[in-house]
Amino acid sequence: MEFLSEYGIFLAKIVTVLIALVILITAIASASGKGEGSKKAKLSIRKLNDSFEEHKEQIEAEILTKEQLKEREKEEKKLAKEAKKSVSKGATKLKPRVYVLDFDGDIKASAVDMFRESVSALMQVADPQLDEVVVRLESGGGMVHSYGLASAQLDRIKKAGLNLTVTVDKVAASGGYMMACVADKIIASPFAIVGSIGVVAQMPNFHRLLQKNEIDVEILTAGEYKRTLTMFGENTDKGREKFKNDLEETHTLFKDYVSDRRPQIDLAEVANGDIWFGTKALEVKLVDELMTSDEYILQRCQNNDVYELAFKEKKGIADKLGLAVTTGVERAISKYVSDTEATQGMRT
Repeated sequence: MEFLSEYGIFLAKIVTVLIALVILITAIASASGKGEGSKKAKLSIRKLNDSFEEHKEQIEAEILTKEQLKEREKEEKKLAKEAKKSVSKGATKLKPRVYVLDFDGDIKASAVDMFRESVSALMQVADPQLDEVVVRLESGGGMVHSYGLASAQLDRIKKAGLNLTVTVDKVAASGGYMMACVADKIIASPFAIVGSIGVVAQMPNFHRLLQKNEIDVEILTAGEYKRTLTMFGENTDKGREKFKNDLEETHTLFKDYVSDRRPQIDLAEVANGDIWFGTKALEVKLVDELMTSDEYILQRCQNNDVYELAFKEKKGIADKLGLAVTTGVERAISKYVSDTEATQGMRT
């Protein structure tokens, strides 16, 4: 009982502090909202060649002897000198570039807002004759119109004449595969989930529950098909049929979209809503190669300058304070539980 009493007092203190901090954060956010509202997302650029080289040097510094490190340093100086001579003679050629973008999709394809900015940025500098765009894609699909817009961003890359590669490490299904199929080449890891060329919709209906409790719901529409199925009203066979026809029409559009971009696949075999792991997806030609994105990008670093591009929204004061509050509360709770367990002799 003493433990429960102490724990209750502790929680009461935490709630009091949280309420005070929420009020403070709200006040600060309100005061600074106008200024922060005008700030745009910032473009982040990272040369992956340099990152990988830095990691390599760190490991070599630990595993190589002093003599081996000296020999390696001599070789690097020699190569740098030769490269400098080539530049002075005008013999160097421009290295092809690879631009790496990430798309991590939720049901609303929320990432498309920043993704479209990244596409617009790279299209201003990318050379269709030399450069390649790699999109690391992860998505289980979602809303049709949202993923239609996301797929259109990849179509922009293709229309510009750039070589487009999509890599899938975990999942590219439904709307995710709608995006992936635009690429010149789709690379998937062996156990990545690919496919789900289908359309689904579901909703609960509370009409009988409301009717049982004598609650009426009035739904007024202008237009025969303005509302086909509803959550609260009584659904009709005619409404269900219209809704099903809409799904079939959307599925047809989806199949046509995939077929136009990957004519090598057998739609009758793969456009039934089923999914395949990477190895099987390769057999039915949903993907072109089995490999992780890490392996592919490391390969591209051998002969290309590889740049990772991403637009990132700058966190406002409220976001930063909220994170600080959350972290502080978690630490306080963790410390209290640890101290209590120590005094009570409790262990996990």
